[in-house]
Amino acid sequence: MAAQEEECKGNVKAQLAKLFEVSLKVTVPNEADVDPLIAACTGKFGDYQCNNAMGLWSKIKGKGTQFRGPPAVGEAIKNNLPTSEIIDSCSVAGPGFVNVVLSKNWMAKSIQMMLIEGIDTWAPQPPVKTAVVDFSSPNIAKEMHVGHLRSTIIGDTLARMLEFSKVKVLRRNHVGDWGTQFGMLIEFLFEKFPNFEDATETAIGDLQAFYKASKQRFDSDPAFKERAQQAVVRLQGGDEKYRRAWAQICEISRTEFHKVYQRLGVHLEEKGESFYNPYIPGVIEGLTKQGLVEESQGARVIFIDGINIPLIVVKSDGGFNYASTDLAALWYRLNEEKAEWIIYVTDVGQQQHFDMVFKAAKRAGWLPQGDNYPKASHVGFGLVLGEDGKRFRTRNTEVVRLVDLLDEAKNRSKAALIERGKGEEWTEEEIESTADAVGYGAVKYADLKNNRLTNYTFNFDQMLNDKGNTAVYLLYAHARICSIIRRSGKDVEELKNKGTLVLEHKDERDLGLHLLQFAEVRT
Repeated sequence: MAAQEEECKGNVKAQLAKLFEVSLKVTVPNEADVDPLIAACTGKFGDYQCNNAMGLWSKIKGKGTQFRGPPAVGEAIKNNLPTSEIIDSCSVAGPGFVNVVLSKNWMAKSIQMMLIEGIDTWAPQPPVKTAVVDFSSPNIAKEMHVGHLRSTIIGDTLARMLEFSKVKVLRRNHVGDWGTQFGMLIEFLFEKFPNFEDATETAIGDLQAFYKASKQRFDSDPAFKERAQQAVVRLQGGDEKYRRAWAQICEISRTEFHKVYQRLGVHLEEKGESFYNPYIPGVIEGLTKQGLVEESQGARVIFIDGINIPLIVVKSDGGFNYASTDLAALWYRLNEEKAEWIIYVTDVGQQQHFDMVFKAAKRAGWLPQGDNYPKASHVGFGLVLGEDGKRFRTRNTEVVRLVDLLDEAKNRSKAALIERGKGEEWTEEEIESTADAVGYGAVKYADLKNNRLTNYTFNFDQMLNDKGNTAVYLLYAHARICSIIRRSGKDVEELKNKGTLVLEHKDERDLGLHLLQFAEVRT
């Protein structure tokens, strides 16, 4: 019994289910495997509801039952409930719905236990131990721009939620660090820096400009283009000099990426496209042996039911592509990392691609049919728009660099603090740390409060407003609460352990119920 109590600790629905399970066995002893159907109420008749009566009636009518309809079944379920301190009262409504009103004393005691033990001990419990969250994923040698904002923020938030729920999370940065563009970049690096290993972020300058210049050279100079194409062959063939140059470019990019991750407080472990490259041939061979890979117009593809275009896994020139890499990554995550849930956080435009990859994995037997674990999920999101309703760009039509956007948020926050006279009251360190928290927090919250699947307009003034549904308002409210606690002169830890919580007012009870339902949240 102790193990059962531990299993449903903090989960009101699960605790009520245990009680109704006992009642159902008494009410319909001849019906096996009847699971209690417990749901939170949205009406005024109770806090929770047991909805088994109608389903049971359809099973038992005509079997010589003593009951005369669903309401009678509901009454019996209510009457057979074991005594419990959880329940204040029960009533039956409509076609046998059993409404439950929770005991205020039990609610208060449970919330107090939540305070004493820590909210993390009441965290929802997903049915997985290990998950991969694949997010952010910029391309090497390109600046992180506003297009990476949502993936980074949403992905980090999902990872934090799972970690809070005691899931081991592998935070994966699937950077674009492999492919034909690297031949062009390496040759351009050799030209600009004969001693390429001395090249640094400072020496190269703007990575985006470096990439554009190399692309322009590639498009306009046939001799350079030929050298770049040969460079790809040498790189992929393992030539040491080309591998060192490639590693140098990757390292310079990482330094740039780190500036963004540091500002946002985001931690990631990089496993880019190059990491999975050695696994691709074996994965494609295995899929071929299963009869999934077919020839089509010179390419090798997997046909997916319900989708009129195939998933190309080997291009007509024999090269691999995103699908090849994503299949290899999925195989690795399932078989080597033993992940039970793999979550990909990208824009909604990639929905079909991942849908095809997941369906191919199901055909191969890597993933079960339906929504069972292990499973893979695509978490899509809309675009970040400017005031003109178009994709957010600078005045010269360039995509906004993410590090510049974040610095602007912090600088505006700092200016607002100084305007309010905090420069006279606080140290420079206090001003900087507060500007960090408010500025970066405002950007994060503005992203997360919007519907994930729709586009939203980026507006600094709205984000940094201290009124309304903003991070600044929430931070201000938190600061006020902390101030009230300080001025009270009370020891919070002592209050938790020696005080008694009372839910007298209706609003207090409503808030208490909302807090108790935290453990029932499901992803």
